[in-house]
Amino acid sequence: MNHSPARSSTPSIVLALAADAAAVVLFAGIGRDTHEHGLDPAGILLTASPFLAGTLIGWAVSRAWRKPLALWPTGIIIWACAVVLGLVLRGVSGGGLAFSFQIVTTLVLAAFLLGWRLAAHLVIRIRNRRRVAYPRN
Repeated sequence: MNHSPARSSTPSIVLALAADAAAVVLFAGIGRDTHEHGLDPAGILLTASPFLAGTLIGWAVSRAWRKPLALWPTGIIIWACAVVLGLVLRGVSGGGLAFSFQIVTTLVLAAFLLGWRLAAHLVIRIRNRRRVAYPRN
């Protein structure tokens, strides 16, 4: 039995892409604030840009528009691309790549990019159970 979300409509695709972008920008903003680099929007976007690029490539590789809410394979592929390609692009552009940063990046982006999908999956599951238990006639 397949429990992955069905193909999505255009609004849910746009919302999923926006949620992924927001997750990456939030990650960058928290990092900049933690290290006292300031919260100016341009600085946050500059910090987020390699990870946003990795996220967009993950969307293309996973064909996320088909099932943007799915943890597997969509979410995992997007997360892996955001982390790996984001770190590579950050390194190429002269950004720091301390091992501790790589670990934090991996864990925080997992929590953010996979976490909202897990929450959405649980909400959908609860709604579906309620529809079965209390059908509208």
